[in-house]
Amino acid sequence: MLRRSTILKKESVDTLAIGSFDGIHVGHRQLINRLGEHGALCVIDKDEANLTPGIKRSEYAGCPCMFLHFLKVKHLSGAEFVALLKKEFVHLKKIVVGYDFVFGKHRACNAYDLQKLFDGDVEVVDEFTYHGVSIHSSLIRSYLVEGKIEEANRFLGREYAITGSIVNGQGIGKKELVPTLNLKISDYLIPHEGVYATRSRIGFNVYDSVSFIGTRHSTDGLFSVETHIIGEDIVEVTTPVELFFVAFLRENQKFNALSDLKQQIESDIKNAQKRLKTCYFYLGDFMEKKSHG
Repeated sequence: MLRRSTILKKESVDTLAIGSFDGIHVGHRQLINRLGEHGALCVIDKDEANLTPGIKRSEYAGCPCMFLHFLKVKHLSGAEFVALLKKEFVHLKKIVVGYDFVFGKHRACNAYDLQKLFDGDVEVVDEFTYHGVSIHSSLIRSYLVEGKIEEANRFLGREYAITGSIVNGQGIGKKELVPTLNLKISDYLIPHEGVYATRSRIGFNVYDSVSFIGTRHSTDGLFSVETHIIGEDIVEVTTPVELFFVAFLRENQKFNALSDLKQQIESDIKNAQKRLKTCYFYLGDFMEKKSHG
């Protein structure tokens, strides 16, 4: 849930939570919840974020993000890093970090060194686990690569989403199969190949959809990400499309005839509709679900 969307200038920041914050998962939420009205995320960016690239981190965090590139700070000693923070954020009074936070040249300093080097308040947030499993972005990536969408969503505290621009497809979908929107995806981690129950956001509207990711073994053999909007005739789309992954339906398959593929797609649509009737409520930090009639 978004906490606030006001623009916060550096000189107004009094509290920072520091980290890479790729994914903005429920572990990160423990740090974000400790920010006050004038708090922000200090994102140490390595240009490697692929769960929530760029400004998406601010959108999902619900608070401002201030970016420091890793190349700018990696050579700094612990004391020099703290001095840079105080220079950049002149009214900084509190820093929030995770238990495994490290900083300084060669990762020489840890969260408890920060308490010695910074003359304000430092809060170190304990390890956050679910059923004994420590929540990290690397684990969420593994789930997505394996097609374990519900597990990834549970740890994210939301439905995993990717955004893509519209590109031309083969042209056979609308004629012989079902119409699809073909997407070009950049910067995001692409989940496991297969078919998914999804929601597609186009502009301000969100539609039930079924989406395919993978090599089109039955047609041209090329990789694609495409989505079919269920029960709607979407004539033309010029804006980016955001896909929200709800459930993994099946593995990618090869069909010897387009008629067989079409029959499977029709089955996929029915299966997706059933899965999409289940609404996921992210209450507190973890996912619960309820089914509609």
